[in-house]
Amino acid sequence: MILVTGGAGFIGSHISDIFIENNYEIIIADNLSTGRKENINEKAIFYNIDIKDYGALEDIFKRYNIEYVIHLAAQVSVPYSMRDPINDANENIIASLNVLELSKKYNIKKIIVSSSAAVYGMPKYLPIDENHTVSPISYYGVSKLTMEKYIELYNIDYIICRFSNVYGPRQTPHGEAGVVSIFIDNFINNKEINIFGNGEQTRDFIYVKDIAKIFLELVKNNVSKQVLNISTNSAITINKLFESIVKISNNNVKSNYLNTREGDIEHSILDNKKLLSLVDIDFVSIEKGLEDTFKYFNL
Repeated sequence: MILVTGGAGFIGSHISDIFIENNYEIIIADNLSTGRKENINEKAIFYNIDIKDYGALEDIFKRYNIEYVIHLAAQVSVPYSMRDPINDANENIIASLNVLELSKKYNIKKIIVSSSAAVYGMPKYLPIDENHTVSPISYYGVSKLTMEKYIELYNIDYIICRFSNVYGPRQTPHGEAGVVSIFIDNFINNKEINIFGNGEQTRDFIYVKDIAKIFLELVKNNVSKQVLNISTNSAITINKLFESIVKISNNNVKSNYLNTREGDIEHSILDNKKLLSLVDIDFVSIEKGLEDTFKYFNL
């Protein structure tokens, strides 16, 4: 059995789906603060709990023979972390320690966790490989890196996945969501687009269903004790992203250029050679991924 924390969320629900499709038994633990009930696969066992509640989380470990933990539950917004570093630490460090303690106590085989490109900080070179120095410039990056360090010190088999910018169906456009979902939602609702900085900053976007395929392959291939960039190793500017959605939507809304936000990095491209040496994946192109995401939001 596999326990997926944050399994009702954008990324977690897609990962849960693909494992269920491949005949794995899935337990989802999610407090639905950002996850949604409608994302939950009907074949999954669902617990509406907050993983900061050690006792409630332990009840799941006691009840089921959990072999793998996929830990995705997190606070994921850089700007939010700068406003509220204490809650960011509670969600990304303290909650993760509960998961680690119980994973060790109940002898799980492996924990696979979501980290972030934010741990690297300002790039010294591009693309960024896993040997790049880690020097985060946001509290979010600090909390994710701290989680990584705890994992490496626990006597548990692990895979640490440093995500680039994930996008796709089910990503919420509300609050501090990903830029793709915010842009698409604004296009559909004829609302102006806010671009922070000059729009020439670059990001490495990866389609959420490719993330799900990668996680499945990591488990099937028994990958062990690895820190991996999860990315396409390709970049697009925010301006180009905006133009691409203009074409897909056939709608040209106004764009506003605002000051760069604290904690934002200008250029971020992650090297994925190590990942590709371990799994076989054909990435969905940004054009196809944006089209599919637009269709989902425009239903």
